[in-house]
Amino acid sequence: MPFDGFTLALVALAAFLGAALNAAAGGGSFLTLPALIYAGVPPVAANATGTTALLPGYVASTWGFREDLGPPRAVGMTALLATCLVGGGLGAGLLITTSNQAFRALVPWLLLFATALFAFGPTLLRWIGRHPEQHASRAQALLGLFVVSVYGGYFNGGLGVLLLALLTLIGETHLNRMNALKNAVSAVLTLFAVGIYAAAGTVQWRWVAVMLPAVLLGGYVGARAARRIPRDVMRWGIVIIGLVMSALFFRN
Repeated sequence: MPFDGFTLALVALAAFLGAALNAAAGGGSFLTLPALIYAGVPPVAANATGTTALLPGYVASTWGFREDLGPPRAVGMTALLATCLVGGGLGAGLLITTSNQAFRALVPWLLLFATALFAFGPTLLRWIGRHPEQHASRAQALLGLFVVSVYGGYFNGGLGVLLLALLTLIGETHLNRMNALKNAVSAVLTLFAVGIYAAAGTVQWRWVAVMLPAVLLGGYVGARAARRIPRDVMRWGIVIIGLVMSALFFRN
C-alpha cells in the first residue's frame, strides 16, 4: 500500500489513540497493530514497529511512579529484572523467527486473549486478593514472571493485567507500588525486546517516525483524560475495541 496521506493520517491517529489508551488503562496495541498491517507493513514487522513506537510511554510511566518503586515481596529487584530481560529477549527472539503467515494466523487469537484479560482482569485480581493462601513462592513467582515476560516480548497486549495478577499472587497489596513495578517491568522487557527487533532489522523506522509525535501527544492526553473518565468505562471501551479488531482479523 502506498505511503499516502490517508494512510499516514490513519497510522498517526492509531498511534495517538493507542498511546492515550496505554496511559489510561492499556490496550494500545489493539489499534496500532491493525493500523500498521492495513498500511502494508508485514505482521511481524507491524508488531515490532508498534511496540517500538509505544515504548516511550512505558518509560515515562515508570518515571512517574519512581517514588513508589521497590523490590517486590519474595523476589529481589536484581532477580526480577534479570528474569524479565531473559523472558522478554526470548519472546522477541520467537517473534522475529515466526513467519508472517504464522503470526498473521495468531493475531486474532492473541487479540482475543488480551481482550479477555481486560474483561476479566479485575475479577481475577479480586479473587487472588481474597485467597492469600494462593500466594506464590519465590520460585513460582520467578517462573510466572518469566512466562509473562516471554509473552510481553512476543506480543505485549494485555501485559499490564498479567503483571498485576502476578504481583498480587506474590503478595503485593499497595496499588501504587504494584503500578510502579508493573511499569518498570514493562519498560525493561520492552526496551530489551525492541533492541532485538532493531538488531534483526524488523522495525520499520519510517513508521516509528510517523507515530512517535502522535504517541507523545496521545500519552499526555490519555493521562489527563484518565482522571475524568471512569475506569470501568475505559476498560469496557478497550474490550469492545479488542472484540471488534479480533472479529475483523478472524474474517480476513
